[in-house]
Amino acid sequence: MRILPRLFAIVAALSLLTQPASAQSVLRDAETEALLSDMAAPLVAAAGLAPGNVEIVMINDRSVNAFVAGGQAVYIHSGLIEKADTAAEVQGVIAHELGHITGGHVITSSQGYAKASRISILSMLLGVAAAVAGAGDAAMGVMMAGQQAAMGKFLAFSRVQESAADAAGAQYLSKAGMSGRGSLAFFKKLQSMEFRYGVSHSDEAGYGSTHPMSGDRIARLTRDYEADPAWAKPDDAQLQARFERVKAKLAGYIQEPAQTLRQYPETDTTAPARYARAYAFHKQALMDKALSETDALLKSDPDDPYFLELEGQVLLESGRPADAIEPLREATALTSNQPLIASLFGHALIATEDKSHYAEAEQVLRAAVARDRLNPFAWYQLGVIYAANGDMPRARLASAEQQVMSGQYTEALRSAQAAEAGLETGTPDWLRAQDIAMQARGELERGKKRK
Repeated sequence: MRILPRLFAIVAALSLLTQPASAQSVLRDAETEALLSDMAAPLVAAAGLAPGNVEIVMINDRSVNAFVAGGQAVYIHSGLIEKADTAAEVQGVIAHELGHITGGHVITSSQGYAKASRISILSMLLGVAAAVAGAGDAAMGVMMAGQQAAMGKFLAFSRVQESAADAAGAQYLSKAGMSGRGSLAFFKKLQSMEFRYGVSHSDEAGYGSTHPMSGDRIARLTRDYEADPAWAKPDDAQLQARFERVKAKLAGYIQEPAQTLRQYPETDTTAPARYARAYAFHKQALMDKALSETDALLKSDPDDPYFLELEGQVLLESGRPADAIEPLREATALTSNQPLIASLFGHALIATEDKSHYAEAEQVLRAAVARDRLNPFAWYQLGVIYAANGDMPRARLASAEQQVMSGQYTEALRSAQAAEAGLETGTPDWLRAQDIAMQARGELERGKKRK
């Protein structure tokens, strides 16, 4: 699927890549990423991993799944967030996946690498104008690592990995002082799905699965969790409140508006409900209603950067970029120039078509890509600024950055070569153009070999 470049001048939420049908896309949202990072932090420390080295990445796939696939990254499907009722349930999943990382399981499973190679990095703000990549249709994507193979010997080994990850996850929850109740609650959800879809619990069926059946896992883990001193410890109420907001935001983005409005009726005046409805109304182009919800959110907390971000986004996508500038400028400042929010702010400045804003936009966007290079939207906007200023070599370099991330390797190679030709030899930008060209050539060669 391709979203034409001119669409970026209209929307802040975006889908910027050409991807095969089997590819998955990464959903990016500042509030969601901050929450997932905070949820994972004590577990990462308990696992003995370096803080900041483990990424929690949300995949745009409505099946219930999570997996690790090389490096120190945990991929969580959006469907898992939808299915979970508590932050503690998701933390149980994260603890299990960290067990795979510390156990080195992805190194021994080539299927993990295969799956990772089909993930296209995509900067997509959790907004309403973005094209939704195809939701996953795996009927039973309910187990944790999602690895599959044909030979029984490998399957048996995979079950050992899962058991080891279960044990490690329980250990990390205990060390972090977290109750295992959330982990058990989520496994019970998986068990319910098994019953619903008629999954056999016979020995033969168990052998054909890459994971132990949920009933076995529940029985084994219940003993461990109930014996742990943290078993009766209450969940973090503040983290749960943040999770409910993010879950509502995700529902508003992914679901059809009618479904969202049934789930979060207008009689519900909580912050999560207003969040969800703002997205639903925005998707229906009911801008007055969407802005009414954002106004109510800001009355409850005028300095919440994510409420300000939402208001700015709705205003921007409603054709009012000048009005969007102040809330987005404030949101950017309150989050210490969080790159995704800063990218939206930079877009608003450009969308006014007022050249007096261009210098600020360039400054904001350069800072955004310096902190987060995997942001095609920011690179595109920065390219617009460079072109407007007549700096075509850097405009082409920005295009190359965006294209190589989006899997458009032929276009990336052309843009990088054009940038290299116009940049001063030996400068950092000239060297970067060479790097992108080399990467694009390598990907094109690999593509030829796979055919």
